[in-house]
Amino acid sequence: MFRYIAFSWAAANEGQNARARALAEALIDRGWHRAFSSAGFSVYVVGRKRGVNDVYLLPSHAGVVLGRLFRRADQSPAAGKDTELTDREGDEVVRSDGRTLVEQFWGRWVAFLACWTGESRVLRDPTGTLPCFHMETEGLSVVFSWLEDVYAVLELPPPQTNWDAVAAVLVYGRLGARETALTGVTQVLPGELTSMRSPGGEIVPVWRAVDIARRPIDPQPGPAARMLRDETTQSVRSWMTCYEDIVLRLSGGVDSAIILGSFFCAPPTASITCLNYFSEGSDSDERAYARLAASRAGCALVERHRDIDFHLKQVMDPALTPIPGSHIGRLGSDRMDTEVTRAVGASVLFTGAGGDQLFEEVRCTWPAADYLQLRGLDRGFPAATLDAARLGHVSFWQTLREAFQYRFGKRSALTNAGQYLALMPSDAVDGALRQAPRFVHPGLLEGSDLPIGKLMQLRALICPFDYYNPYGPATSPELVHPLMSQPLLELSLKLPTYVLTRGGRGRALARDAFADRIPAEIASRRSKGGTEEHITAVLQRSLPLVRRLLLDGQLVQQGLLERQRLEASLERRPAQGDAYVSEIHSCIAIEAWLGRVASDRRTPLL
Repeated sequence: MFRYIAFSWAAANEGQNARARALAEALIDRGWHRAFSSAGFSVYVVGRKRGVNDVYLLPSHAGVVLGRLFRRADQSPAAGKDTELTDREGDEVVRSDGRTLVEQFWGRWVAFLACWTGESRVLRDPTGTLPCFHMETEGLSVVFSWLEDVYAVLELPPPQTNWDAVAAVLVYGRLGARETALTGVTQVLPGELTSMRSPGGEIVPVWRAVDIARRPIDPQPGPAARMLRDETTQSVRSWMTCYEDIVLRLSGGVDSAIILGSFFCAPPTASITCLNYFSEGSDSDERAYARLAASRAGCALVERHRDIDFHLKQVMDPALTPIPGSHIGRLGSDRMDTEVTRAVGASVLFTGAGGDQLFEEVRCTWPAADYLQLRGLDRGFPAATLDAARLGHVSFWQTLREAFQYRFGKRSALTNAGQYLALMPSDAVDGALRQAPRFVHPGLLEGSDLPIGKLMQLRALICPFDYYNPYGPATSPELVHPLMSQPLLELSLKLPTYVLTRGGRGRALARDAFADRIPAEIASRRSKGGTEEHITAVLQRSLPLVRRLLLDGQLVQQGLLERQRLEASLERRPAQGDAYVSEIHSCIAIEAWLGRVASDRRTPLL
């Protein structure tokens, strides 16, 4: 798996020089390679693979870009194949302080830029695909992608839990600001240019999702569908050029079918195998739809029953990460992902993650309010209101009332945050809400001028998906979420919600744009598959472990869980549909992470 560690120090300080030399030697001894080095600044990588995750040196010894770059202007069938930075492009990257990377390229990357002042800087790509964290230790400023690598090569004090951040994870689900759940570890936000000496150094927002959302476009349905189709196809097929063999997780839903259709809209450049998971339940078996999509494309489909014997003891030993992860979606699939990818000779797993958020699969009336804000009371407003009523499954008159309330009332990205938590004390929820500026992405907090639907879409999209698997070994397949590519992300943020859901259907624009590339049964389906029954069954099977873990765990001791409520919930055996099943799983994941922090074991992913 591709990972990096960069560190800067005061080159005139002999003690810091010695520590930097020792760190470099420790990395080399473990098989790492130097990607860049200058006075007081070094970058090391492991897992480099040409065309997948590479090293792009900038001219005049001005820095390095790590990861994968694609040119925006390249629309060829093999777009992005072994992209190289020309000297002119490299000079432009240096002169623009990395802005050229954001405006003329896209992909997954982290750039390290030298500066004439001697203070090195790091720029994280707008999608934030590659993790990027920062810490200071004994005069060294360290930026890294995987924390266990840092603990493997540096003598560090035991990690300390940031309990305010843990409370925020319970309330918000993710941490979108710079603080993490470990004291002294911060994250570089997507699109930010940050001094290696941060905190305290300069932070420049080169790209911000909220600014993209503030520049809406409002095309007619036909052009809008073509724009979405073109950007999606280009993104998917660009990522395809990086690999010879690909496994696509084909759920049977619209998003993964769109990816498959984009693979085969022209001769594919890679060998494609589809993988479908199923289990018993009303919404858990989508094999019929997956078979339709695979048959249409003419590619192999591997079907795997979700592990009916999976036990939560298998996720009790996560990696040490700056932010707790989530095991939802990994309950038994990690092992089978690895088995299937190995069997077909692949090292990568493509998913349709992000489609719900990008294409707007929602049940709400927000698009009517968005129309009112962007276009006013014109002749199209009644139709937009009727569409939103269909989308939200409510009356026209309720939708009309809510449109005016959302349009002229106070808007907040924190709407409903913590509202459905059944097990967390109300004072702890309120405390986390008061700490929002520390843990919620700053673009969300200042996005109250956006239409309500667009603000809520931004909230759903602003935190990157996991690139590394905190529950799996180093041999887990690389994850690629092609729908979360920068050009497609930007287009989705610019398109109004009433365009994305025209006609009152979730994913309406995407369904229309790809109607000739996916089976009609999938394009028109209203139901959505899920894993609720499997998730509930795993919880029921693991209840003795869960009771031991949670009832006397650290979350209860810190006052972040109400013990009596929790005990009553576990005593009456959670059932499918219970609102708190997901909340319990979240608490389990956090408690397992807290145990990992307390253990201070050093088991690097090598």
